[in-house]
Amino acid sequence: METRKVQQTGGSTYIISLPKQWAEKVGIETGMRVSIKAQPDGKLLINPILEGRIIKTKKIDVTGCKIRELERDIVAAYLHGYDRIELSSERILAEQKQTIRRVCYKLIGSEITEESSSCVVIQDLLNPNELPIKKGVQRMFLIARSMQKDAVRACKTVDHDLALDVSQRDDEVDRLYLLISKQFRSILCGGGMPDSSETNIEEYHEFRMAASPLERIADHAQKIANVVPKLQHPVNDKMMEEIEELNDAYMELVKQSVEALFEADTSLANQVIDSVDNMRTWVEELHASILKLESHETMISLGSVVESLSRIGDLSSNIAEVAINSAIRDR
Repeated sequence: METRKVQQTGGSTYIISLPKQWAEKVGIETGMRVSIKAQPDGKLLINPILEGRIIKTKKIDVTGCKIRELERDIVAAYLHGYDRIELSSERILAEQKQTIRRVCYKLIGSEITEESSSCVVIQDLLNPNELPIKKGVQRMFLIARSMQKDAVRACKTVDHDLALDVSQRDDEVDRLYLLISKQFRSILCGGGMPDSSETNIEEYHEFRMAASPLERIADHAQKIANVVPKLQHPVNDKMMEEIEELNDAYMELVKQSVEALFEADTSLANQVIDSVDNMRTWVEELHASILKLESHETMISLGSVVESLSRIGDLSSNIAEVAINSAIRDR
């Protein structure tokens, strides 16, 4: 770390010198301009303003690349913040192109801008300021909540179409989660805050941590929806009413945990954690009731549903713990 002495010039302007080694490394010369951006924590972010924006490009040779490997490579390049991903081979197979299109759909802002038999170019067209992290997390919660409600309803009515719709909505939550992860990594690598006027880097880290359990809640909603094809007949009304009641109670706790995070409310966050602990007896009693059902298939399916609901409760506790960690700074 280097230090610089603050000097005064013109009677009202404070100046410091820039490290020569850094200036040469980033291409700064006499007369060039740099951008200075104030951060919420009081720091200044200095970026060189060069002619034309530098486009970060990643080239990937997909010759002999397996489908799952190709998926992981594209997602990894996206998370690393590459503006342009060039996939090439002497001939890109049709199955590989289908995979590329499918992965692009799961990545917010990524579009195929060029395509030929030997090359596919993916361009990132998203401006990070268009979706601040708080809005992204809020959107994840709203989608996950609607998925969970509809998943249990689909189980109650054995509605295969609704169950399929729930499964498809999970892709949207995954897209938001990947975008938040990408933005956070960009900040760690010195890319600056997309929404720095209202969120500092510590808060960004905490919202990124809260996004993970929300993504897993959506996964559990999808898991519950996948139970529907295994149900041959509608489940006993009394049993489903109790499962619905348990689901409503857990989703209310998820809502409260997100509110505690946004409002830095440690009291509410602690209430969520205590409530989750107190509901374990209810879950055990419901499991015992399911074991009394005559159909083994229904018994296994509903047991899986209740287990997913219990895990959602644990995930709401995780969000509440993040809220407490976040709020401690303001106490």
